[in-house]
This record gives sequence, C-alpha cells and structure tokens, in this order.
Amino acid sequence: HGCIYCDSRSRCYHIDHAFEDVEVKQNAVELLEDALRRRRAPCMVGTGSMTDPYLPLEAKLRLTRRAIEVVERYGCGFTVITKSDLILRDLDLLSRIQQNAKCVVQMTLTTADETLCRKLEPNVCTTARRCEVLRELQKAGIPTVVWLSPILPFINDTEANLRGILDYCIEAGVYGIICFGMGLTLRDGNREYFYQQLDRHFPGLKKRYIDTYGNQYVIDSPNSKQLMQLLRQKCHQHGII
Repeated sequence: HGCIYCDSRSRCYHIDHAFEDVEVKQNAVELLEDALRRRRAPCMVGTGSMTDPYLPLEAKLRLTRRAIEVVERYGCGFTVITKSDLILRDLDLLSRIQQNAKCVVQMTLTTADETLCRKLEPNVCTTARRCEVLRELQKAGIPTVVWLSPILPFINDTEANLRGILDYCIEAGVYGIICFGMGLTLRDGNREYFYQQLDRHFPGLKKRYIDTYGNQYVIDSPNSKQLMQLLRQKCHQHGII
C-alpha cells in the first residue's frame, strides 16, 4: 500500500528484492490447510501483522479469500488486520465464521485528515472509507477493533486528529482500540525511506526528526502523555475497550 512509515521495510526482515515488488506465496492456502488438518481442535487464525492480506493484487489472485474458505471449512475462528475496503468482498465468509466460531476485523486508522491520509498511505482507501467499512461490518454483527498506529510526531500527533479518529470509532461502534503509545518505530531500512518521504511531503521535517531523535528505535511524540490521557478518557466514556 506504500505507507511511508511501513516497518516491514526494515532490513531485519531480509526482504532482498525491491520492496514494491510483491512476492506471492503461491502455496499459502495449501500450507494453511495442511496445518489445520493436523490440529486436534479448532483454533483462531490471524493474518495481517506484517503484510496486509488485502493488497490490490488480492483482487485478482484471491488467495486471501481461498484461505478464509479453508478457515471456515475447518470450523476455526478468524481475525485480520487491514486498511483495505476489499475486505467487504469477503463479508459472506466472515459472517458465516462469526455465526459458527468467531471473527474479528482489525482496521488501522492513523489520521482523520483525508489529504494527509493520501500522503501517509497513498495506495489504499482513506480513513473515511475505512470507517464506512467498519460500519458495514458492525451492521453484519462482526466485532471490530481499531489499531491506532502509528502516530507520527509533528505530523498527526495532535489532539484534533485524535479526536477525529475517536469520533470515527465511536460512530462505527468499534469494540476496542489497540494503541501501544503515541509514536512510531524506525529501524534501518524503513528509517531511510521514511526520511525520503518526509523530504518529499514535509520539507524540513527530516532535520527536526534527526535533531530530536537521532537513531532511536522508539520515536515517542512529545504530546504522548496528554494524547494517551485523552484516548483513555474517551474510550472509558463510550465503553470502548
């Protein structure tokens, strides 16, 4: 999806080809079925922690859909982390899994500003569309969780932005919000690309990052404390876990 902050670009993951070239695991569905066949009892199957399973190529390859069909066939639960509205294509499967086992959809939200969203996450639907997806899932009886990450210092680490995201979450009836703090992580590989994109979209901001954080791995927003207080307050007020 071309997100400028993507941790998967980090060299520690040993992606030895151009990052924009998608490496397809063509036998993934067969490997999944083999693994589930060996289990003595149904389990919860999760995907999306490193690479979004609803990349644009999925519309053609349908590997994710085939995998979910296997999950349903073996009576397992399913959870996914995504930014894409392509997930609605598989709403029929997700609904059946929720009826017979458990299905949870996790959606990443970073900014309530649609213009900013296009800069941070250029090849995927914007936040407003993702919230429409969350509402559709909620109507279908599928519990939803929002990943509030990353929050980029000096870019989207504002109270106005956080309130906008939380308003979306409240409106969409999300069950919970996952947040590991207000900030992001930068490692060798993704740091260089992130700084290139800062030069492109936010001239002068790279120097501020270098002066403030050096080569730190964990990049905390200077507004972290008050933003976390606001997050806890609004979640408690609206029954969001």
